[in-house]
Amino acid sequence: MSVVKSIELVLPKDAIYLAGSSIKGKMILTLNSTLVDPIVKVELVGRGYIEWSEEAGASRDYSRNVICNNKADYVHKTKTFPVEDKFHSDSKTPGDKVGSPVFMGKDSGDNWLSAGSHTFDFHFNLPPRLPSTFSSKFGHVFYFVQASCMGREHILAKKRMYLLVQGTSAFHKETPLQNPLLVEAEEKVSYNCCRQGTICLQIQMEKNTFMPGEKVVFTTEINNQTSKCIKTVIFALYAHVQYEGFTPGAERRSRLDSSELLRQEANTHMTRFNTTKIVSTFNLPVLLSVSSSTRDGEIMHTRYELVITVHLPWSLTSLKAKVPIIITSASVDSAGCQSSEDGVLPVSPDHQN
Repeated sequence: MSVVKSIELVLPKDAIYLAGSSIKGKMILTLNSTLVDPIVKVELVGRGYIEWSEEAGASRDYSRNVICNNKADYVHKTKTFPVEDKFHSDSKTPGDKVGSPVFMGKDSGDNWLSAGSHTFDFHFNLPPRLPSTFSSKFGHVFYFVQASCMGREHILAKKRMYLLVQGTSAFHKETPLQNPLLVEAEEKVSYNCCRQGTICLQIQMEKNTFMPGEKVVFTTEINNQTSKCIKTVIFALYAHVQYEGFTPGAERRSRLDSSELLRQEANTHMTRFNTTKIVSTFNLPVLLSVSSSTRDGEIMHTRYELVITVHLPWSLTSLKAKVPIIITSASVDSAGCQSSEDGVLPVSPDHQN
């Protein structure tokens, strides 16, 4: 039978931690028997890793796949709990008292942790500048808290719990806000053999800088100067992530990957030679990578784009307008506007992983 019966971590359920905030929790260690000279600790770890393969050597009449990758260490902190030679005079039996570690010592050279359950409180401060928790087919950024109990020579038990971290960035301080914002697009289309017409698309927004979980409201105006009706308009929010990696020969490589985060479809009958207005709303996910500019030392950079597409099946074409969206995040000092406590944001069931 193992000396360690169980090891558990207690943290706020379904919480998102802001960069720069505190992580507070408990480690509960339950022993079947007395443990001599244990090392009991909790670690906070944050890492990022990306990898992809691409074809190389095509210009030299040969082809081979080269693995490009990159990694980053964002945080690594350790809290080791002291094990002292002392008894709790009010505990009748070792292990009956939960809430404070129960220790006992026999020899001056040894520390003993008695059988039963022991609770250790811990807290860590996250660095003020961190990327958000992220996962894709090419890479991921992850954070976790890991508790472990080690004997004299080997690990007896460990428990890992992953965290959701909302990152921050100075991007919004370097980029002027575009408020309000107006984007226009126009397309001359042909239909019914020799007939032509013009369709104008206009998007208006009060602002284009948002925080995770915020509501995005915009107005789309479609001026249909053709004799055909328009039935479908697609609204989609895209994330464009540029990964920065290196080949085994230390050659720098980049890869761009785009994914659709949100999508809406408006099936509205837009009559000919008429103008139609559509007011749309997107609720952003509560956890998002912040928009970032290209800087050395980062493994990925993210930008966002709102794309409005007017489908014109009768002309075998479509009209698109693209609006740049900036995602930023408040620091812990100003997190009160998000109704957070100690920089911890609860996750609604709709946004849980």
